[in-house]
Amino acid sequence: MVEPADGLPDSITIYEVGARDGLQNEKSVVPTAVKAEFIRRMIDAGLDTIETTSFVPPSWIPQLADATELVDSLGQEARRPTRPVLVPNERGLDNALAAGVKSIAVFGSATETFARKNLNRSIAESLDMFAPVVKRAKDDDLWVRGYVSMCFGDPWEGPVPIEQVVDVCARLMELGCDQLSIGDTIGVGTPGHVARLLDALGDSGIGVDRIGVHFHDTYGQALSNTLVALQHGVRVVDASTGGLGGCPYAKSATGNLATEDLVWMCRGLGIETGVDLDKLVATSVWMADQLGRPSPSRVVRALGTA
Repeated sequence: MVEPADGLPDSITIYEVGARDGLQNEKSVVPTAVKAEFIRRMIDAGLDTIETTSFVPPSWIPQLADATELVDSLGQEARRPTRPVLVPNERGLDNALAAGVKSIAVFGSATETFARKNLNRSIAESLDMFAPVVKRAKDDDLWVRGYVSMCFGDPWEGPVPIEQVVDVCARLMELGCDQLSIGDTIGVGTPGHVARLLDALGDSGIGVDRIGVHFHDTYGQALSNTLVALQHGVRVVDASTGGLGGCPYAKSATGNLATEDLVWMCRGLGIETGVDLDKLVATSVWMADQLGRPSPSRVVRALGTA
């Protein structure tokens, strides 16, 4: 049954991260042809904004070493403005531009420890590295997203002060990013914390119209945190088909919010997502078979065996 609630949007944009954030954490390398088919099936299910891959050195993340091959395999579908790729530095941007992509994302950290582990740089040094990437991308008319990870908690540093998160977010957005994604990388965030952070970001001048939320479901809080974000005006939600994902540099990070679980909640609230849930569930069942293990998504488990 559809039972709308007050204070929620009529529609949202799902920023699909399964092909990149999901598959980068797999123990084995998924063949390029399987990745391409996965993306095509997600597109057929109605997902439009899909982060396809990452142009990182193969030694960093071997699972995504085929970025150029994947983009070429997808052709023009991978070169639309709604098919961003992650780039860590100018060399990654060079490769992404050569591949013909139209949008990119950079990936920063709210904590010094994770910045060192993920990028081998301090927060300040990583921002210095991103500055020419963002400038060049904008000069070439690319859309740019800025991720900030560890916005709620860090496995090495513990709870992350809200003012520290806001400071890093503001500095990243000042580089010229079009959108900010705040990440609960290890899934420790709770609804009140989400509300306080969004309020603090708003007070700093970063409105909810420029914010996406990226929740991991380690403690089962991803949907409740998402609902609070929607009540605060957020309209972009990161999710991963089948609940795939984690983080290769933070072992306590489990899967992302499953796209199917998000769509189920939104459908019940009367929020339009543009997604055909049956097709998406079938896609996750297919992908689970490719990976040799069941999907962690509760909706996939409920509907995929029906």
